[in-house]
Amino acid sequence: MAETSTKPYMLRALHEWCTDNGYTPQIVVRVDTNTLVPPAHIKDGQITLNIGVMATKGLVLGNDTIEFQARFNGVTENLYIPVGAVTALYARETGAGMGFEVEEPRQSDTPATNATTAGFAAGTRAPPASPATTTRAATSTESPEPPRPKLTIVK
Repeated sequence: MAETSTKPYMLRALHEWCTDNGYTPQIVVRVDTNTLVPPAHIKDGQITLNIGVMATKGLVLGNDTIEFQARFNGVTENLYIPVGAVTALYARETGAGMGFEVEEPRQSDTPATNATTAGFAAGTRAPPASPATTTRAATSTESPEPPRPKLTIVK
């Protein structure tokens, strides 16, 4: 039997270390056809993502994939990242962390072949968040969202 990669274990350990110390864990991901992230935020073939507890919902740091929901410009998105595509995990505040080699994607990493992420592969958006998990109550899908509040400085 082939030896298991240490990479997912190191990612979980670094995530826990960042969280325990009050830092914001961020990952850098090389984007390819097996990675499902919002295309508007990809720069030079990679994306940096905040995977802190407050920025994600349903974060699963698995041995083969990292899956979670996050909001981008007010829209909740499902993200699917093969562990092999992660090139670094670091604390945003200090830069402390670790870089990793990019691994060649395996066929099992493809979202379309993984039954647990079939919805992610189809490009479906996450279901609307419940009011208990957000500060703003969800509105019906047919009515336009009200404008977001703006901070005004009063002297």
